[in-house]
Amino acid sequence: MVAKQEAEGQVGAGAGEVGGGVPAARRRGRPRSFDRATALEKAVLAFWEHGYEGTSVSDLTRAMGIGAPSLYAAFGDKQALFAEVVRDYGERYGSFGARALAEEPSARAAVERTLREAAAEYTAPGRPHGCLVIHAATHCTTPEVEESLRARRNENIAAFESRMRADVAAGELPAGTDTGALARFVGAVIQGMSQQARDGASRTDLEALAEIALTIWPRG
Repeated sequence: MVAKQEAEGQVGAGAGEVGGGVPAARRRGRPRSFDRATALEKAVLAFWEHGYEGTSVSDLTRAMGIGAPSLYAAFGDKQALFAEVVRDYGERYGSFGARALAEEPSARAAVERTLREAAAEYTAPGRPHGCLVIHAATHCTTPEVEESLRARRNENIAAFESRMRADVAAGELPAGTDTGALARFVGAVIQGMSQQARDGASRTDLEALAEIALTIWPRG
């Protein structure tokens, strides 16, 4: 993250007084006048709702309740803030798939749990619907941001494929299973559920979609 000094004007210690007789203590950076975690959460919601390109610095300062100098001092530029937003989103809202892969006994059980939890998470009241990592990439013209989001989505698909390959080796999936295609199918379903949630689909609607998706699961 780009590190910057506080906008209020932090300076080095040891000077006596400045023009006009202002004591050095008055020139030192004042404590931040806002809660950083709260401001970050508001930035998460803004980017989640409007995407990366659709959220301007003015939108962010308005949503976060801070001025642009404070935003830059605390978070860096817009791109650096967005990178932190994506990490925070992943930890707080987007980790259900990783948990399912880590905790469920098979790839199928992990996928079933992931789809059901996606139906709940993507339609939860009181916050934007769908997935930030999927939605924020829409109409994105900033190559670094677009690539970072694509990489995250592909990492998720690769994690499912790795678990599927392990299940093939363990005999949980048929030997001829195309794990790459199956993992991409799961990714496509999750991405489709995100967009459907944005378009107004309910949790019940998405759970029904998940049930249909699971009917194609290979059986030995």
